Amino acid sequence: MRFVFERQNRNALALSHCRQGIGSAAGPCGASSPNLMVATERLARIKRLAWLIDGAFRLPGTRFRFGLNSLIGLVPGAGDAVLGLLSLYIIQQAHALGLPRHKLARMAGNVAIEVVGGSVPVLGDLFDMALKANIRNVRIIEEHLELQGRQSLLF
Repeated sequence: MRFVFERQNRNALALSHCRQGIGSAAGPCGASSPNLMVATERLARIKRLAWLIDGAFRLPGTRFRFGLNSLIGLVPGAGDAVLGLLSLYIIQQAHALGLPRHKLARMAGNVAIEVVGGSVPVLGDLFDMALKANIRNVRIIEEHLELQGRQSLLF
């Protein structure tokens, strides 16, 4: 099932880049487009990072997932700062993928809520485990790329 979603995201990204005319000498929709490869790798990298931060581990006997966010966040102050920087990296990569400012602002809002909420001792860590801002932000990126891919089919 995971492979199907990744393939759909790659296809949406490819269509998005075709619409924008990004490509190589093989043409904007050429199979050997270096820009498309870079963008696809960028998306895969931030998806892995978000998963590691927010959902890499499962609480035994439940469906509840948590990531390194829960462990690093236990360090008062510094843990939330480090996690905030990692989250800003995901936003920077979204900017490089061409997301519009209003979506980047929404992503920044998710990170701000997580950093401020996570700074509260103990309860903040539980809040971080429930919010999963990085996975939400990756979803925003994927939805944007999928929408661009659908629009490129129409034009």
